[in-house]
Amino acid sequence: LGTGDLLAQPKGFNYDEAKVPKFDLPDPLQANDGSRVAKADQWPSRRAELLELFEQHVYGRSPGRPEKMSFRVVSTKDDALDGTAVRQEVDILLAGDPSGPQMRMLLYRPARAGKHPAFLGLNFSGNHTVQADPEISLPTSWVREGRGSKGNRATDEGRGSAATRWPMKAMIDRGYAVATIHYGDIDPDFDDGFKNGIHPLWWKAGDGRPRGDDGGSIAAWAWGLSRALDYLETDESIDAKRVAVLGHSRLGKTSLWAGATDTRFAIVISNNSGCGGAAISRRRFGETVQRINTSFPHWFCDNFNQYNDNENALPIDQHELLALAAPRAVYVASATEDQWADPRGEFLSLAAAVPVYRLLGKSGFADGQEMPGPMQPVIGDGVGYHLREGKHDLTEYDWQRYMDFADRVYGRK
Repeated sequence: LGTGDLLAQPKGFNYDEAKVPKFDLPDPLQANDGSRVAKADQWPSRRAELLELFEQHVYGRSPGRPEKMSFRVVSTKDDALDGTAVRQEVDILLAGDPSGPQMRMLLYRPARAGKHPAFLGLNFSGNHTVQADPEISLPTSWVREGRGSKGNRATDEGRGSAATRWPMKAMIDRGYAVATIHYGDIDPDFDDGFKNGIHPLWWKAGDGRPRGDDGGSIAAWAWGLSRALDYLETDESIDAKRVAVLGHSRLGKTSLWAGATDTRFAIVISNNSGCGGAAISRRRFGETVQRINTSFPHWFCDNFNQYNDNENALPIDQHELLALAAPRAVYVASATEDQWADPRGEFLSLAAAVPVYRLLGKSGFADGQEMPGPMQPVIGDGVGYHLREGKHDLTEYDWQRYMDFADRVYGRK
């Protein structure tokens, strides 16, 4: 099971607020040497410290942009979505070689001329699942078993099966472009010793199992999002300075790490990301560090295993991951029936990041902001949160709130 997959509340874990252990959160504004970060011009050095700690202890390290990477547009439809959008498929050749590692981006943008702000996120089962369009190519990479797949290969049966998670027409109508990539194109989601996906492109010749602080699958997926942004910067129809990175569940963890490692993303959005995402690890509410490392040993770097049943020893916690987005905008969303992902822990994490926003000239939430009730979004200067009624999912309600937030951040009417 992933964060919230199949069962909302697996047995044997804590869902009682009264049983949350006592803990002290590390202060994002206290430098490693104990000094206080009191001025905005001191933040870059503190930010570098926090990024290094997350690389060393949680997500692992990733390489930079490949020197030989190239792009090619493989299909274009000028009258998609009843004539309101242009649909393109773009291959991102990560080593510049069609026979090497690559990922295929599906991009919808408004048909009218101009540069459009965009949302970018990974999908779970293939680009063909986000719309029931027979012209969208099936992925040739590994896909999760389930409806529309056989032997970890995609079939036509899956077309449009995830369309409710990607309401393209609604986003096009609001003036946003949307880009998505199947996460299996970047790295398959199982513990394969990092021999598949893009990891062989990362390791030096002769390397076997990565070192303790080498990036796992979340780092790989986040790296892929940055490579997708590399392409969007070349597309004259996209306003690449207004790209929001978004993800749901394990891909919400991924979007947060992408937003931390790549400051080009204007907005960073976490949807039901839970443990290892937006939720505070020290709370041990719902999914725990030990559970996630045991079930998904490939997601994080090997060093993260040191904190199984040992969360208080972590030198950082997830509120500091959210703070790494500052002063750019960050939005966190939870769901009432997704206690596995610890909705309260997600909100408290965002609230604990607000002091960094204030240091950098953003007011964040109002003083004393309490966790809101369901369907009552709270928006501050640079930060946003909502608790949606329902299950672990990505819905049109969530998307509408993200577009409202982006409108506000970008000053769009």
